[in-house]
Amino acid sequence: MSIALPMSSHATALEQFKSFVANTKSAKGEFSQQQIKMQEGKAKVSKTALGSFMFARPGKFIWAYTKPYEQSLQTDGDQLYIYDKDLNQVTIKALGGALGASPAAILFGGSELEKNFTLKEVGVKQDLEWLEAIPKTKDSQFEHIGIGMKDGLPVALELRDSFGQISLVTLKNVERNPVFKADQFKFVVPSGADVFRQ
Repeated sequence: MSIALPMSSHATALEQFKSFVANTKSAKGEFSQQQIKMQEGKAKVSKTALGSFMFARPGKFIWAYTKPYEQSLQTDGDQLYIYDKDLNQVTIKALGGALGASPAAILFGGSELEKNFTLKEVGVKQDLEWLEAIPKTKDSQFEHIGIGMKDGLPVALELRDSFGQISLVTLKNVERNPVFKADQFKFVVPSGADVFRQ
């Protein structure tokens, strides 16, 4: 007679995150993003943005801000499109290594994460299991990325750039492995938009 041992209900942040990367081929949800500035030793929220996201591995995503202004970052796996609705302007960048050490690559990229980041456990804070991702390349715009995991999903990101600025991203209503249309991530330049290539 074999006894089935219960799975540990307390998986570490790293275990949860690796499982998320391995088993989540696509996802969609909503986000809020806060810019934090340190003033006289206290953290103050300077800006808040809201929006939605969707991704399909490897490397296809749409990160769409809806408030306070409409802007989207979108990639079809080859190029990055940045669209500013108010300016009716599209900037197109070749992806190359641009996503390698970015927060988008962490959540939406392939499974080559440990090639670009050093990952380590941080522990529990605010009821989330946290891990830290430190870029291995010096040309990353971020010095430190914290990832808060809960129930097998990333629900918070803490991004610190080389200027000491902090962005807090909270993910909610995350749906794993939705089916997207074949052309879901194909960017169509809006009528009359100015297009810039970088």
